[in-house]
Amino acid sequence: MAQPGVLTLGHRQVLENMWGQGASLARIAQALGISRATVGRELDRNHAHHRGARNPRMHDYPVGHRLRRRYAVGYRASWAQARTEGRARRPKQARLAHPGLLRALVLARLADRWSPAQIAAWLKRAFPTETELHVSHETIYQAIYVQSRGSLRALLKRVAHGQEALRTRRAARRPQGRGARAGRGAKPWVEGLHISARPAEAADRAVPGHWEGDLLIGKDGASAIATLVERSTRYVVLCALPEGREAVAVAAALSAAAQRVPEHLRSSLLRSLAWDQGTEMARHAAFTVASGCPVFFCDPHSPWQRGSNENTNGLLRQYFPKGEFDFSAIGQQGLDRVAFELNTRPRQTLGWDTPAQRLAELIAPDPVA
Repeated sequence: MAQPGVLTLGHRQVLENMWGQGASLARIAQALGISRATVGRELDRNHAHHRGARNPRMHDYPVGHRLRRRYAVGYRASWAQARTEGRARRPKQARLAHPGLLRALVLARLADRWSPAQIAAWLKRAFPTETELHVSHETIYQAIYVQSRGSLRALLKRVAHGQEALRTRRAARRPQGRGARAGRGAKPWVEGLHISARPAEAADRAVPGHWEGDLLIGKDGASAIATLVERSTRYVVLCALPEGREAVAVAAALSAAAQRVPEHLRSSLLRSLAWDQGTEMARHAAFTVASGCPVFFCDPHSPWQRGSNENTNGLLRQYFPKGEFDFSAIGQQGLDRVAFELNTRPRQTLGWDTPAQRLAELIAPDPVA
């Protein structure tokens, strides 16, 4: 059986002649002593749809013929050889290694704490026809982590006053072990309000108004904020807790946040709230009375039941490093600014829309018939 091989200029000249005469991939592969897959890849990589004349034998095949529609223009051996040699040259110049508009755009978004995937998707949307401004997320990662590929990490620290490029702040992932033991002790505020009792419509995220919440703890456990995420739009609301994180203070802060929702929208935007079984929600009934939003409780040590909130809390650690930030140093206005940044970032899970865009679509008034 023919095996894949490296093509020389002679191989490519034979391929050009046989392909121009209408030979099949299998026949060309047999003549060259290589696999059919190698021939197919060569046409994919170096085919003359970038330049060259239309294959004169196209009219010999039905319009719906898949093979000939795929390779609708002629193959040129000399051009394919030159492209292959160009791709093989090393070292390659990193796209983000030198000053320019692309690097400035990437650096600005990193300073706004966007992820490389968000930046890559945004560039394609913002500059759809300017391919020189398109870059893959992997290229951005290399520029951050590999000194010879652009060194964006050091540059970002200079222009953004020491800010880390990525929220993890580490060069490699580390294994995460969890000792998940069942919660102990009576929790009367949880009875009858297990997450399984939450409306079924919350599961598929099709209906807005179902939220997930948790506390984000500050340095030495001395301060905290409440974080809320809407499951459908991933819209984020942050609540300051200047009076501490006892149940009464948390219920009051969440109730105040609910009052910021226009009254005519509360029934559609405040349908349910999922929380863990912490004592900070022991006064959830007061919040439900004030907002009309029932609270449901997740299983102990089951963060995946509040996946959107867990992900958001990870994003928030870009702003509030774990074990380092004192939440008493930031008020509600400061938290609102952080929430605004998160809500105006494109999200892959939303098809690169922003949470603010999705929420605006939901609350926009219906057009007059």
